Amino acid sequence: MSNLYIKHATIVTPLGNQAVKGAEMGRLNIIEDGAILIKDGIIRYVGNSNPLRQIYTIFGHGATFKEIDAKGRVVLPGFVDSHTHMVFGGFRPDEFRMRLEGASYMSIMEKGGGIQNTVNATRKASVAELVENAEWLMDRMISMGVTTAEVKSGYGLDYNSEAKMLAAISRLASRKKIEVVPTFLGAHAIPEEYKGRTSEYVDLIISEMLPKFKKAAKFCDVFTEKNVFELEDSRRLMEAAKSLGYKLKFHADEIVQLGGAELAAELGAVSADHLLHVSDKGIKDMAEKNVVATLLPLTAFALKEDYAPARKMIEAGCAVALATDLNPGSCFSGSIPLMIALACIYMGMTIEEVITALTINGAAACGLADRKGTIQPGKDGDLVILEFDNINMLPYYVGMNCVKTTIAKGKVIFENA
Repeated sequence: MSNLYIKHATIVTPLGNQAVKGAEMGRLNIIEDGAILIKDGIIRYVGNSNPLRQIYTIFGHGATFKEIDAKGRVVLPGFVDSHTHMVFGGFRPDEFRMRLEGASYMSIMEKGGGIQNTVNATRKASVAELVENAEWLMDRMISMGVTTAEVKSGYGLDYNSEAKMLAAISRLASRKKIEVVPTFLGAHAIPEEYKGRTSEYVDLIISEMLPKFKKAAKFCDVFTEKNVFELEDSRRLMEAAKSLGYKLKFHADEIVQLGGAELAAELGAVSADHLLHVSDKGIKDMAEKNVVATLLPLTAFALKEDYAPARKMIEAGCAVALATDLNPGSCFSGSIPLMIALACIYMGMTIEEVITALTINGAAACGLADRKGTIQPGKDGDLVILEFDNINMLPYYVGMNCVKTTIAKGKVIFENA
């Protein structure tokens, strides 16, 4: 049953059907003692509690519906994790220890570790094994309020293995626990068999993978980085993807200031992600071209790197989103609570900006702002009910889960007993 009546809630939500930029990120709509009616998974009413006339009008006389009394609790839009790599084979805890002992992420990659280790394990795994591992991770994300997740390929790096990853993502989506947004990331790394021949590998992606994966992936992404896919190859790949109808995402300016943000803006990308070393021009270009700046503070934390300049971006008029970057290497964490704390404590974001970043702006980064990311009639009934009546508990209860209930399309998918 996806007919749901929530009453006596403190409803806190951004508004609109597109990314919220700049100072507007700090402005949320609040309804005290509010009610939400969801029919067939879609929000039909948002307003004052005890809307008897609306209940009969929307649900019909004699209709059954679930009722939740949210008195003393905040209700938020469902969280959108707009950058994850949750489909993969194998884990890499030994590499994490190497980093703790002083090895850099790039030095591990140069020695044959890093992404290539996960590629080897993923190529050996079956679709069923990939789905089982990803669903285990997804269930934990759901418990922290995630109702939509973007999921990337990129650990196959050959046609058959990338196809297998996209099949696993499709099967994960078919479980219909939450909304899954598939992204093709064949240009995540240069596979061992193409070392020193990056352009040839890009040719392979363009000629063999992009045309055949269009139905399986909504987005195409590329790791634009020095000594990986530099600007020329990134441009060539993404222009080809765009011509086939893919929407574009970029891993940009994570390790060095290469100009990935500027390229993302030039090509009309939906989002540019990471951005630890983004230039002032890159920020300006993203703001002007409405590219969502997706920041991944858990990765900076795990790599002991400086955080992306969130305040500078917001003050420049960017739309900032937050995501976990859950992956088996640089950031094996899907912790929404820790991400919120890092964004507030170390990146200077207000909790209002964080909520906007994790809801409507995350939805915009997934191309879903028309039906996700706010609590408004006509949007999907994706909600998070907190244990508390104050949004400031989210960063204050540092790294701890404040979620009482997660609701996706009007169905309770997690309840903290």
